[in-house]
Order: sequence, then C-alpha cells, then structure tokens
Amino acid sequence: MQVLDSISASSAPPSLDGAPSRISVAVDPVALITTECITVTSAMRKHARWAQSSVAAILGGTSSGYGGVASAIPPPSPRSPAYSRGSVPGAPGVKGDLLGADAGLANRWGLRGKRGKSIQDNPLIAGFTKLRSELIGCRDIRQFDTPALLQPFLQVIRSSSTSGPITSLALIAITKFFSYNFITRDSPRLPLAMQLLASTITHCRFEASDTAHDEVVLLRILKLMERMFSGPCGEVLGDESVCEMMETILSMCCQIRLSEMLRKSAEMSMMVICQVVFERLKHLELEAGAFEQLEQELKNDMDTVKMEPAVNGDSLVTEKGKNAEETQEEGQTAEVGIQSIATVSAEVIVRTGGDPATESESDEEVEIRPYSLPSMRELLRVLVEILDPHNKTHTDTMRIMAMRIIDVAFEVAGPSIAKHPSLAGLAKDDLCRHLFQLVRSDTMTILQESLRVTGTMLSTTRGVLKLQQELYISYLVACLHPRIEIPREPGINPMLYEGVPTAPKLIKPSRSADISGRSTPVSVKERQKLGLEGGTRRPDAREAMVENIAALVRIPSFMTELYVNYDCDIDRNDLCEDVVGFLSRNAFPDSATWSTTNVPPLCLDALLHYVSFVADRLHDPPQTDDLPDPEELRKQRALKHVIIQGTAKFNEDPKKGIAYLAQQGIIDDVNNPGSIVRFLKGTTRINKTVLGDYLSKKANEPILREFIEQFDFEGKRIDEALRLLLESFRLPGESALIERIVTVFSEKYCSTKPAEVANQDAAFVLTYAMIMLNTDLHNPNVKDQNRMKQEDFARNLRAVNDKKDFDPEYLQTIYTTIKTKEIILPDEHDNKDAFDYAWKELLIKAETVSDLVICDTNIYDADMFAKTWRPIVATLSYVFMSATDDAVFSRVITGFDQCAQIATRYKLTECMDRIVQCLGIISTLSTETPPSTALNTEVKVGESTVMVSELAVKFGRDFKAQLATVVLFRVISGNEGLLREGWHTIIRCCLNLFINSLIPPYFSTPQTEMEIEPIALQSPSVVIDRNQSAKESGLLSALSSYLSSYASDEPPEPSEEELESTLCTVDCVNSCFFADIFANIMNLDITSLTCLVESLCALLPEVGNPLIIHKPDPATIPSSVNTTFLDKNPKYDPAVVYVLELATCLALRDPDATATLGKQVADLLQSVLRGAAYAHHIIVSRSIYYLLSLLERSHEHTFIRTPVILHNITTLDRSILEKSSLPIIKGIMKCLKGPTSLKNEMVISPDFWVLLRGLLMLNEAVQEVFQAVEFVTTESPSNVSSDNYVAVVTLINDFALAGSVGSVFEQKQDKVNRKAGGAKPVKLKDRPDAAVVERGTKAVVMIYQLSSRVPTLIAQSHLEKNEAWMTYWSPIFQALSTQCANPCREVRNQAFASLQRALLSPGLTSHDHHEWTAIFGDVLFPLISRLLKPEVYQSDPRGMGETRMQAATLLCKVFLHYMVMLCEWEGMVDLWVRILDVMDRLMNSGQADHLEEAVPESLKNVLLVMSSTGLLVPPSEEPEEPEDPSAEQELDEAQRKKEMEKELWEQTWKRLERFLPQLKSELYPPVAKVEKKEMVVMHGGGEGVGGEREVGEAEAVAKATGGEGVGEAGQTGEGQGTIAGAA
Repeated sequence: MQVLDSISASSAPPSLDGAPSRISVAVDPVALITTECITVTSAMRKHARWAQSSVAAILGGTSSGYGGVASAIPPPSPRSPAYSRGSVPGAPGVKGDLLGADAGLANRWGLRGKRGKSIQDNPLIAGFTKLRSELIGCRDIRQFDTPALLQPFLQVIRSSSTSGPITSLALIAITKFFSYNFITRDSPRLPLAMQLLASTITHCRFEASDTAHDEVVLLRILKLMERMFSGPCGEVLGDESVCEMMETILSMCCQIRLSEMLRKSAEMSMMVICQVVFERLKHLELEAGAFEQLEQELKNDMDTVKMEPAVNGDSLVTEKGKNAEETQEEGQTAEVGIQSIATVSAEVIVRTGGDPATESESDEEVEIRPYSLPSMRELLRVLVEILDPHNKTHTDTMRIMAMRIIDVAFEVAGPSIAKHPSLAGLAKDDLCRHLFQLVRSDTMTILQESLRVTGTMLSTTRGVLKLQQELYISYLVACLHPRIEIPREPGINPMLYEGVPTAPKLIKPSRSADISGRSTPVSVKERQKLGLEGGTRRPDAREAMVENIAALVRIPSFMTELYVNYDCDIDRNDLCEDVVGFLSRNAFPDSATWSTTNVPPLCLDALLHYVSFVADRLHDPPQTDDLPDPEELRKQRALKHVIIQGTAKFNEDPKKGIAYLAQQGIIDDVNNPGSIVRFLKGTTRINKTVLGDYLSKKANEPILREFIEQFDFEGKRIDEALRLLLESFRLPGESALIERIVTVFSEKYCSTKPAEVANQDAAFVLTYAMIMLNTDLHNPNVKDQNRMKQEDFARNLRAVNDKKDFDPEYLQTIYTTIKTKEIILPDEHDNKDAFDYAWKELLIKAETVSDLVICDTNIYDADMFAKTWRPIVATLSYVFMSATDDAVFSRVITGFDQCAQIATRYKLTECMDRIVQCLGIISTLSTETPPSTALNTEVKVGESTVMVSELAVKFGRDFKAQLATVVLFRVISGNEGLLREGWHTIIRCCLNLFINSLIPPYFSTPQTEMEIEPIALQSPSVVIDRNQSAKESGLLSALSSYLSSYASDEPPEPSEEELESTLCTVDCVNSCFFADIFANIMNLDITSLTCLVESLCALLPEVGNPLIIHKPDPATIPSSVNTTFLDKNPKYDPAVVYVLELATCLALRDPDATATLGKQVADLLQSVLRGAAYAHHIIVSRSIYYLLSLLERSHEHTFIRTPVILHNITTLDRSILEKSSLPIIKGIMKCLKGPTSLKNEMVISPDFWVLLRGLLMLNEAVQEVFQAVEFVTTESPSNVSSDNYVAVVTLINDFALAGSVGSVFEQKQDKVNRKAGGAKPVKLKDRPDAAVVERGTKAVVMIYQLSSRVPTLIAQSHLEKNEAWMTYWSPIFQALSTQCANPCREVRNQAFASLQRALLSPGLTSHDHHEWTAIFGDVLFPLISRLLKPEVYQSDPRGMGETRMQAATLLCKVFLHYMVMLCEWEGMVDLWVRILDVMDRLMNSGQADHLEEAVPESLKNVLLVMSSTGLLVPPSEEPEEPEDPSAEQELDEAQRKKEMEKELWEQTWKRLERFLPQLKSELYPPVAKVEKKEMVVMHGGGEGVGGEREVGEAEAVAKATGGEGVGEAGQTGEGQGTIAGAA
C-alpha cells in the first residue's frame, strides 16, 4: 500500500486548466503490470501461431532453448545510438546484450515453425514470462529498470507476426504505464527507454486485417505518441526520436488511403505535439542563458536530423515493398506497419561519433541529449516545404494540414521563433514566399488557412518581417480597396464623404510606362484576379482577407508600428494611411456589393478599435526608451514628401525634377553626375521608361556612365550583366539611343576582362545581337517557325570576337537563357519570374533594413492620428447617417467621443472642426437656410409655455438628429477652445434653436454689463391657452376651433403628436447643457475667441451687401398670394441680433478681448448702421447700443472714433432714430458714465448734442435724455465748455419748453376749483403731467446753475471781454426769459426766480464794458413785450397777469440794483425812458387790475431812491459842490451830471404825465423844503441778495429794492418792499 500511495500522489498529469489532475491507482502496480502481461500473452495463445506455448511461459519460468529473454529484444533503430551491454537494473542474474545474443531470433521477430511442425515456446511470450519473474519482490515500480519494463511490450509492437488486436493490447498497456505514473521523470534509464519506445512505435508492424481494425492500432499509436510528448517524460526525448515520431504522424496526415477520421486524428495529434515542442523552445534560451549561445552550440547539429514524410497516397507498403494484394496472392499473410507509412532514408551516425559496431560493443551508455532546435527547425522546414505551391506532389489537403500545424507553432512560440536565426530564416524566406503565393489562391480553404497563418506569423514575429509585412499588407490593401467613387445617396450631405480616399497611395500601375519603378511580385494575371487590373476576387475571399487585416489592426500597437516603420520611412509606403483609408472605404455599405454584407461592419469594427487604442493611451506616461525621436520622424516624413514630389516632377519632366530636388537639397550639385546618380539609384519611385529616355540622351552621357559604373559585372556572363542592367530601366525605342547605352555598357563590361569576350567591339556586337534575339524570340507577332534558331544566332556572330568566333557553348548558353527567360523589366513579366525577381530583391533589401520597431507607446499618436483622422471621421459620420441598429449607434458615438478626446489632447483643431461639422449636418440644426417660423404656435399649459414650431416638430420626430445633437454638444463641452472652422456649425445650431424659442441667449453675463432688454423674438402666429381649452371638450368644440382657425388663416392647433415631438425636442436641448457651453465660451482664450468672432462675422453680410435686407421666403408664401403686393418693409430677424450681441459680448469680455476683437466687431456694427435704411429698426437700435457699449470699453483704441460713431448715429433717418431712441440713449448714458476721457470727448461733439436734441422730441426717451443732460451739467462743471455751451443751454431750454404742457392741467384745475369753490390745490407729484413739469422746472434751475460757469468760461475765452460777455451770458438770459413766458405756471415761476438771481449775479457786470446793460434791452424789455402779447396772455389767463406784475417788479429791482453803475453809462437816460414806456404799456394793458396798483408802487420806490441819491432832482436845485473844486476833471463830471439830471428830470415827468399825472404831486407836494434824510422812511421785507453790500447810498438802494431774491443755497423767497413818503 505504501507503493500505491506513492504512485497515487505522484500521478499528476496536467489538466486543461493548468492544475494537476491526480489519477489514483487502486490496484497494486506490480499486480496491474502482471495482469497486462497475462492479458497480452493470453491473446497471443489464442492465436494459432502461439497455441503450443509451454507451461513455463504461463507459470513465469525461463525456457532453455532460445537464449533467454534478451534474445527477443528488438535490434537498435537506425536512428538510435548504441547503448551498453551491461547488466540490466531490476533484472538480476541476466547478463548479455539487450539487443539480442541470438541474431537469428532477433532478426526473425517471432519464430514460427514449418508447416505442421510445432515449437515449444515463442520469444515474445518468453519476454513477458521473464518480466513477470523480475517483478517478483519489486517494492517500488518507479525504481524498476524502464527499458526492461517496456521490453516485452515493445517486442510485440514491433513484431510483424502479431495481429492488430494483440499490438493494440501492448499499446494500451504502455499507455497505462504513463497514465498511472509508473514511468516518471526519475525512472532508471528513462532516456534510453523513451528512445526505444519512439523507435518501436515508429517501426510498428502487424498482420493486416480489415481497414477499420488496423486503423484502430494506428490511432492508439498516435495517442501514445501524444502522451509521450505531453507528459514529463517527453523532455528526455532526443532530436532523432522526435523527428521519427513527427515524421510518422505527418505521413499519416498525408496518406489519402487512410480514412478521414485517422488523418484528422493524426493532424490533431500533430498539433498537440507541435504545441509541446515549440513550448519547449521558449525555455531553451533560459536554460542556455541566451539564444545566441544556444544557436552557436547547436550550429553543427542542425543538419544531423532529417524528416522525409511519405506522401505516397496510393497503397500501404509491406515489409518487402510489395503491396498487400501481391503478398496475399503468394499465399503469405499481409503485414501492415508504420514503416509502410514512414520510410527511413538512411541511418544516422551516433551522436558521439565512431563506428556503430564498436559503440555497440562498449559497456558504457551514450548520453541522449534532449531534443532542441535541430528537431524544431527540421519540423518547420518540412512543413514549409509542403506549402510550396509549385510542387505538384503536394495536394491542397496537405498544405492545409501543414498550415494549421504551422499556425499552432507560431501561436505558441512566435516571438521565440523570431529570436532564433535558424528558425527566423525559414519564416523570412520560404514560409513567407509560399504563404504570399497561396494567398492568391482561388481555393477558399487554401486562402483562409494561408491568411490565418500569415496573420498569426505577423502578429508574433513581425519584428523580423519588416519588408515581408509591407509586401503582404500592400497586397491586401491594393486588392481590396475599391477604385470607384462612393455613390452619392439622396439626403446625405456630400461633405460626409470628404476624406475617404478613392485609391490607396501604394497603388502603382503595373506597367513600367506608368509612374512607378517599384518592382512588385504581383503579376499581371494575379492583378486581374485581385482587382488591380479590373478583375475581382470572390466575395467570400474578400471577406476572409478583410477579416485578416482587421485582426492585425486589432493589435494595440500595430497601427503605430506601421506609421513609425513605413509612413516615416523614406523608401517605404504609407501603410498606416493606406490601411485606415482601406478600412474607411470598405466600411461604406456599397462595398458589400462586391464582397459580402459582413465586410462593412468588420472594417468599421477595426477602425473603432484603432481609435480606441489611441484613446486608451492618451494618459499613459510616454515611453521613449530605445525608440525613434518623434521630431526626427517628422523630419523624415517631410523629406519623404519632398522626394515624392521630386520624383513625380522628374517623371513628368526630368529637368524640372532635377532642379526641384536640387532646390530642396536632395541633390547636392546638378553639375555633378555622381550626385544625380545617387538619387536615381537610391529611389524606387522613378518611372523606368522615363529613366531610360533620360539616360540615353547625349547631353546626359556623363550621368549614363556614372549610372552604369554603379553596377558590378565581375564574374557575370554578358547576358547576365545585361539583364542586371535592364532591371533598373527600360531601353528606349530609338536605335541611336540604344546604341549609346550599349556602347557604355560594353566599356564597363570589358573592364572586368571577361575571358569569353575579346574586346569592347565584340562586347558591343554581342550585346546588340542579344537585344535583337530577345526581341525575335519573344515578339508575339513573329510566328514560331520564323523565330531565330541557335544556329542563326551563332552565324550572325561569326568572326566578331577579335576576328574569331565566340565559344559555341558560350553562345548556346546565352541563347538558351534568353529563350527561357525574356530580358525585360521584371514588373512587365506576366509569369513566375516577376515574383521570383521581386522576392530576391526583397531579400537583398531585407539584409540592410533594420528590424521593425515594436512601439507600444503614445509618443507618435499625435502625428499618426493627424494623418489618419479624415477618413475615420467621414466613415463615422456616414455610418451614423445610415445606421439603424442601436449597437451601431453606440459604437459610433463612442468613436466620435474618442476622436474628440484625441483631437483635444493633441490639439488637432481640424479634426475637431470636422467632427463638429459632420455632427451638425446629421443633427439637421446647422442648415444655412433657417427654418420657417411663420407657423410658430405658443401653447400655454399651466405656468409654462411651449413654442410649437416646424423645427421643433421635425427634430422631435428624428431620433437620429437628436442623438447627433447630444453627441455634438457633449463632444465640444469643455473642448470649445479647440474649435476653429467648427464655430460656424455651432452658431448655426444655436441660431436655429434660438429663433424657435428653444434656448435663451446664454451669453449675456455681468461681465459685459449689457443693460438692454432681451432679444425680441418674432411673435407667434397663435397663442393657445390649454388651461382654457381643457375646460372645453367635445367634438363640436374641437371642430369649431378648427373651422375658426381655418377661416382666419391661422394655423390649426397643434396635435398631441406635434406637442409631444416638441417636448422631446425641449428635453433633448436641455440635455445638451448649453449654459455650461456658453459659460466656457465666455472664458475662451483670445485665439479661440478670434475664430468664433470671425465665424459670427461670416454669418453676416459684407459691407454694402447686407444680410439684413430680409426678403420673404418663397416657400412660405401661398401660391394664391400676389407677391407684388407683399410688404417690402424690412422684416425682423432675431438671428441677426443674436449674432451681433454675441460678438459684442465676446469683445467686451475683458480688455484683452476688446483690444483683439474690438475692431472686427466695431466694423461689423458700423456696417449695419451704414445699411440702416434696409434694416429693421430693432436690429439698428440694438446695433447702436452694442456699438456704444463697445465704444465705452475701447475708446482709447484707434479702431473706433467717438466723433465718427456719433455722426453716424446722428445722420440716421429720423424714423429710425424715433424707433431706436431708447437703446441709443441707454448707450450714450453708458458712455457718459464711463471713462472721463470718453465723456469729455462726447460732450464737446456737436453731434452729441444734436443727437440728444433729436431724441428729446421722442416721448419714449425724454426722461433718459434729460438724465443724460442733467448728468453732464451737474456731474462736473468742466463738462460744459465753450465748445458745447450754447448747445447745452439750448437743449436744456428745450426741456423747459416741453414743460408747457403742464398748463393744460392747470387750466383744467382752475375750472374745477371755480366750480368747487376753492378746492385744495393738487401737489405736483400727483399731477398726471408731473414728470414733464418737473423736468421743465429742473431744466430752468439747470440753466440758472450754468451762470456760475460763465465767469470761468469768459476767463478762459480768447474773445474780447465785451464779446465774451455777449457769448456766454446772453444764452442764459434768453433761455430764462423765454421760460418766463411759459404757459405752465410751475415752470414760469421757477424761471422768474432764476432770472432774477441771474440778473442780480455778482459776476454779471463789469466796469470795463457796458455790454451787461443789454439785460434791459435784450432780456427784460423783450420779456415784458412778450408777456403783453394777447396770445401769451391767453395761454394762461389766470396766471399771466401776476406774471406781468412780477416782470414789472423785476424790471424795477434790476434797475435799482444797478442804478449806481448805470449813472456812469451814457445810455442811462434812454434806458430810464424805455423803462417808463414799458411801465406805461403795463399800466394800460387793460388785462389785470394788479398792474394798476403794482406799477405805481414800483415807480414810487424807484423815484424815491433816485431822488435820495441825487439822481432825480428838480432843475432848480443846485447840486452839492465837490470837495475839491480846483480839480478840473471833477468840474467836467459835475457839469455832465447836471445836464443828465436835468434831462432825466424832464423826461421822467414828461412820460409820467401820460399814465400817472398825479404821481409828481404825491412825491413832490408844494411844501417847504426839508432835509432829504428826513423825507424817506424805508420799509422792506423779504430776502435780499446775498453777499457783500454797498455802503452809503448803495446800501440805501439795496434796502429800497427789497423783494424776491436768491440766497446762497439758491432757494427762492418772496417779499414786497414799499416806500412811503414822509410829509
């Protein structure tokens, strides 16, 4: 039981999942082996041949007639090394050669007596008897000698006298020994036992019976071989044993006579064994330390093993070489064996060397080395040879089998194969050559397997297959890429097709006459098969090829490797671009018409994998170890582009091409033939026909000599040298040109001193003869009987070799070679020669080309994706438009998102723009023609409203458009800074959504300070309140609603489906998060903002061709409408306002934005102003506001000028100003509150005041205009200057005049009061005209306040003082005097108070001039005259009389105030006379009783003051003498004064006599004289003029003129001063 437990614990063959699966043994191992021995011998005894076996054989004893057990052991295999003759461990007492002492018995393999004669025993049975006896007492079967354990079973297997069932029992027993772990890795002499077992089962023979039973034996052999390799004991097999077994299995696979089941079983076993064998390859270098060391150690052993699997499929061969039928005819029993399948060609010398006979006699056992590279290489070599498409002995079935096994080998150990030169060499040359030819097969099974093997090989070993991979991929792409335009489908924008190539870059015309000199192994016939010459492949073949290339693309680093190793290599094709273009083109549905319906999704899947791999690497840390520098690759690509351009120019015109290449530095010196030749020889893109013509020209003879000098003709026959030369260019057609080339060639060839050619002339003639021979033999127009014979060829060359004949054998060889293989450009061959030449050329290049760089990194992704995104985006867009499956939508959306991520990460602005443009097209929102809004209907439901529009309904029904919209705005969210051209699409989408009330203008932010109403949208045609309609139900109400809407030409109420579609649209728009996007837009960098503003400007017209000339859409006009009567007025387009406002907001974002974008936006806005006559007033008004807002931020910049802006606004048509007044004044106010410099520049502009005055006439903007004027005049005194003084006063006066409307209410109120008997007066704030009247009163005060500014203005003025006084004081007095006649009492009273304060201002008068006296003639007198007019009186009959009285009083006050100064004025008397005349008119106006009382009183006060000052005295009275009578001047002054007083006295009473005759007697009664100071008693009340007062007489005058005045604070007060005369 201890042994059983040990066996059970150690029996652990590997399971499928890698964990050991333990098979426990419940039977004693020795007993089980004994049972197996009895089973086999029992079966043998039942056979007639061994029926007479002795009793000893059954009992287990030894027989003495046959030399013991050892005599029955089989001889050594021809492939097996000798082993020792020593004693057998585990078999004590037995000595002798295990290979057999009795050679006769050993050679007979199972004795059989003559007919009728019996034998006592058989050596086969004796072997089992001996084994049973040796097992007696065995405690541990694993310590038993392994060869001795297997020896009797091996005898049975190898004996040809046994039947199939007996052989099968022996195989079953050995299989159990391995399965139950009786034979382990530590078993004694295991290598020898495995060697014997391998040799035995590969030489198994048995008697033939029926085919089914025979194949069972072979199947068990296969399973035993598989078990041997798969178990741990397989590691000790030698190379010879491995090759024997694999050769046997391959032979089974290739035998057509065998059943399909057996052949497939052999194939599967071969695959398992191949997996095990090549799995070991991965560990060999670890054991050896390095694969280079392993290769060096086994270099001499590579050719010591050979495999030659039998491919005879006609019969099973017997031992003697006869078939079974022949043997049976001779009366013998047919024998079937493995040797009939695997024939050994020769014996193998023992590894240790020496004579085998000598080795067999040695007592030392030879070491068996475990199998290694030799057997692996031999297996791969045999499999590759089977693939040779030109070997007719190999069938397609064999090739398919071989390819499946090779595929397993590369799947298991592809990278390890690439590391070992002995294996990689097979893959590079023979394997690739055969596979690439099999790929062209029309047999689907061959094609599929060859594609699979090639794909596996490239995916695992492509590092050493750089040029082979280029050839293979180029072939597939050239074969599968359609050459026709993508069919245009209705309803799909052609822009979605842009970027998909119609042909790959690598496609080169096959004939040398076209622009390509690259040799290619694709022959003309094959091109026709592959679609390169108009032919086609079968659809299923195309699908298989597409699957193959798609599988390669799904390798994460594959496309990057293509880009680095090919696209960035000057001499290689742009494979990365071509593969992407190929996949993109075939992803379009039309490719299914020449392939299968599976091809488009396969290509799309590969494309999406490519994009996904790039996206997955976005945030990986860059890996740069041992990788090319990306910057160097960019330089190489640039150089490659230059070379391609140069060769294209050369192929068109060699001179221009050479000049271009020299200009680009590719050719160092155009005068140096060597420099030119280096280029011509170094590129394969030159047209070989053009090259031949170029070299043959006389002017280029130095270049021709240098070109031919590059060839090495040493040791070559002359026809070989000529063939080598003509592989590089095509001979021209003219004989003279050919002669020039032949001459130089002859010189070069003779320089090698060939023995067969005497001199240059002989070489020349022979070369020309070969060219003629080549033409004659291969010209299709020459009949076969007329072609040149060898004798003719030799006859033509008589005595030309330095007057001697050429060697006949030499000429015969040349003739035969040319006849067999035409001298022609390889790519012009249409046979196998083209492939062979191209393959040879490829291998030569491969020797100098570095290995393919494996680069799983992201450092090249930016450049690679920049070159490949166009077809990808086009494909995704088209698939999005045409797809119907949700899974496809999901993949495409992910692709778009990943493309956007890549574009953002690597700053690929063009890619992002194209994504946005394509998605915009699919969304249907970016249409150039905006959707009609004529039928927009507003539906109110509860507190929310929904605008049902044509766009909303259509969009809500289109799920694809909704999906594209969500993807579009998800893609750009956060990536707005990357957009350039894509802004046009985004703005178009936003405009269409905005005009249909689906989004608000999100861009108005506090940063812009846009104090303006939201953009007005077009009013809906119908507003439907669902709250009311819900109350009304029933068919009748619905029908009546429909009929009423139809009768009124209104659109019918939206249906539930339309409303639902609109709500879907609203939900979709809400899910796009426009607010976040516009928040990001407002924070973009300046570069992105510039692009956005440019896109906005592009949506509007150029100057002089404005978009704002709105014409009705013909599609929206019913056919019954007469278009000649359409409204030609400009129509409002909110989209224009949206664009203008967004552009303005962007320009106003910050100072940098203003500086960068201001000019562009300003020009845009001013262009709108220039076309204002054709624009809707809302567009114009808002444009003005935007322009003024921009002016407020950018006035310091030169691109915008305040005077120009104001002038443009001022010159607008009045109707436009009237409709635009409010935005204009808001903009102006914004500017006034802006920088001081801007305000100063504005207030001095005449257009500013003209504009304000024009806006004043518009009721809508009056209050804002007044606030602007008030701000200007009160914010800072300096705002009013000499430049705007008159304009300011005039404008303010206009406001005061506007207050006259208050008289209407006042007079109405008077009537009410009269009827009500003195009702309570209405306060100003409660009046309906309060705003107007209040502005009028404020305007009057503002006019007065300007008087404080006058002295400063006069001081600053360069005018004369008298002129300056008239300039600055006169406007104020004129304005105030005008308002003193205002019909509104509030305004009029305020005007009188203000006028009085102004007239009594200290700064009014001056001693230097007397212009101030105009206050009487130009102010007061005209005022009173105006007041006396009947129409003025009638404007306010009740209050105008009091106003006249106030005017009279004011006149007197002013006269008395300035009386002292007037005395010095010459016009004093005239002035006084005019005052009396005015008083006369007032007294006699007859329109009020108050004047009759007030005028006399006022005159009394004046006369008394004049008398008290000595100004008005009777002529008889003498004036006081001066204090200094001696002064002459004083005398003159006194005399003048006396005369004036006299005249004044006379004129005064003369005038007074007319209307106050009694006044003189009242003032001057006839009584005695009294002192002056006692006559006058002063009584006064009220407020006087603030400030310093005169002393003496001036003080008396001031007291006498008490009345209304102005305090320091400007407040008004009323009072009445009187003068009473004393008796």
